[in-house]
Parts: sequence; structure tokens; C-alpha cells
Amino acid sequence: MTASHEILLDKYAELTVRSGLNVRVGQQVLISAPIEAIDLVRRITHHAYKVGASLVTTLYNDEKTALMRYTDGNAAAFDAAPAWLFDGMAEAFRDGNCARLAVIGEDPSLLSGQDIDKVSRANRARSTAYRPVVELITSFATNWCVISAATPSHAKSVFPNLSENEALAALWTAIFKCTRADLPDPVGAWELHTKALHARTATLNAKRFSALRYKGPGTDFTLGLVDDHIWCGGASVAKNGILCNPNIPSEEVFTMPHRERVDGVVLSTKPLSYQGTFIDGIQVRFEKGRIVEGSATTGQDVFRKMIETDDGAARLGEVALVPQSSPISASGIVFNETLYDENAASHIAVGQAYSQNMKDTSILNAEEKLARGMNTSLIHVDWMIGSGELNVEGVFKDGSAEPLMRNGEWVD
Repeated sequence: MTASHEILLDKYAELTVRSGLNVRVGQQVLISAPIEAIDLVRRITHHAYKVGASLVTTLYNDEKTALMRYTDGNAAAFDAAPAWLFDGMAEAFRDGNCARLAVIGEDPSLLSGQDIDKVSRANRARSTAYRPVVELITSFATNWCVISAATPSHAKSVFPNLSENEALAALWTAIFKCTRADLPDPVGAWELHTKALHARTATLNAKRFSALRYKGPGTDFTLGLVDDHIWCGGASVAKNGILCNPNIPSEEVFTMPHRERVDGVVLSTKPLSYQGTFIDGIQVRFEKGRIVEGSATTGQDVFRKMIETDDGAARLGEVALVPQSSPISASGIVFNETLYDENAASHIAVGQAYSQNMKDTSILNAEEKLARGMNTSLIHVDWMIGSGELNVEGVFKDGSAEPLMRNGEWVD
């Protein structure tokens, strides 16, 4: 018998609290979410208090009021950002006593019809003000997690031929399946999944590759790895000692590229939603780690402004490998949301690197990290380059290589 939506939603909420955040007794929890996700947030709050959270605080966002900034705001409105709010969030996360949960599900094309310059200015202002939070999250100062909720606008973007109610139901069904929330024991299923991802990262870490070489339709490039790189995947231990799953779902294993050792051409294989704008058909050429040519068939102006955010925005901060047979890919759905689509295909990310992907980052200063090849930026944006036609090789320091993926699948 198929479980009801309410039962599955509750299981999803419990999974988020126990496997995603792993909330500890006495911890506070800070949630951000679309206002349409209030039913899910209420259930998450319920489970967080059940496991001992001392306080759960939620910041809701609303698409209609977000759009009013562009339709009704004056010229100065696009250079403003709530630095006071982000400074408070950073203070909450700094000592690890407050867990961070982001629930996403906004309209992926909310700002597609707005003035590009206004969107770019607003994104830059927010990224600058949000930087203290990004640094703490990417260094795992506290336990954190990102999940998705089905909302009417997002659901219609994924299932445009269905009615709003049908689209919403279809997207919730897909979310429950891809997150394993529809299984009898979702928490246990995630423990097994994490073990499999950890086994994969252990194998890759033992190899000590110097670079990865990619070949596929429109893609032919070599990506150098920092010498002291660490492959990660699945649950990770934050600096406060709490084991958490940063992304639910997650099918990737990922590590740190060297910011100056990427050369060749790359073609994206799935669309990207960036700050309310669709970007598709991305094609770039790297030289010595930097994008020197870049175009997109959709959202080109936004893409170019994105990689011009700062020097690190045109360089890579993450590389991830995902098998084509992942549950998200097997669903056949393009979710128009990076959290899901990046777990359907191998991907790269421009911008800020994750400290956990290089040894000894806690004892290095900013200049030392840069010298070792770690990228820094106001942004971190993933886009998908994997497909059933992509081949990836691991390259050793002596130039020899061995296959890692053939036609999008692991070579074991």
C-alpha cells in the first residue's frame, strides 16, 4: 500500500533532521525556506525539537515580494544587501552551536525577464554581504544541510504539461524517491548509501591522481588536482564534531581542482538556474585554470556577468564525479535545480573551493591556500558536464593514466 503524502512528508522531515543535520541536544537550528514550504518546515521543526533542539528559527522568503524589488525598487535598491542579517548568521554558525538548514524550491526563472544589470548588481551585493556565511559553511564550521521542497512555480517548470496540482504531486513523488524518503527506513538507507560513497572516496584518495582527463561531445579538457587534495562524498564531520549530510540527495564524490591547472574546452549537458535566471548550453575554454572564452545559448549575459564577479569566479573550486545510473539521472527528470541536477551528472563548479577537500587548510593562511591552488571567490556555482558519452581518466604524476569512467559509469 502506498504511503500517504502526509506520511512521506513526515518521513522526509525526520530524515532531514536525523541524517541531514543530525541535530544534537541543545543545538539551535536556523532554517531558510520558501513560504510555500511551510508544511514541511513545521514538520522539520517538530522533529528538531523531538531530538532536543533548543530553538528553531525560520526565515521565509516569498517570490512575489522578491520580484517587487525589480518592478518597484529605485536605482539604489540593487546595491543593497542585509549585511546585518548575514553577520548575525555567521555569528550563529561560528561556534557550531547552531545548525544550518536551507530549504530551496524557488521559481528557477523568476528573474529571467528582469534587467540583466539590476540582477547582476543585486547578486554581487548579496554575494559580498553573504561572504562571512559562505566561508563558515565551506569550512564546515557547523553541521548544515540543503534540501528541496516542491513549490507550485518550481513544479510547473519541471512538468509544464501538467496542471499545477498534478505538477506539484509529481515533483513531491520524485523528491521522496530521489531522497529515499519513500523507503521503509530512510535513515538506515542513508547510512548504507554513505558507506558506499565513503568506500568510493577511499579508493580515489588512495590513487593520488595528479589530474583528471575528460572526453565527450563538446568536451576535451584536463583538470589538475591540488597536490594535497581529498576526495569527499556523503556524510562529513563538521568542526563541531557532528556528522551531517550537507546535501540530500547526494550521489557525488568531489574534490579540489588546482585553480591554475585546467586547460581545454567544456560543454554543459544540463541547464543551470542561477539566482532566478536559466542558463543553458554553456561552452567555455580554459587556459591555465581560467575561463578565457565563454558562451551560453540561454542566459549568456547573466553567465558572463557571473564569471566576472571576481577573479576566482572564472576559475574552478570543485570537481565532482557522478555515475549516469544515479537515481536522479535514472528518473529521467530535469529538475531545473542544481541540488538535484548536479547529482544526475558529473559536474564542475566555478568559484569558492571547500576547505575539506585539501589537507591542513585549518593551519594555512589565505596566501598559503592560494599558493597550493585553492580557489577563493564570492560565488560557488555548479554546472553539469556529465552524460552517457563522457569518459574520464585519472592521470598520475608520471603521465600514465587509468580509466575512471566509461560512458558515464564507473570502471571497477
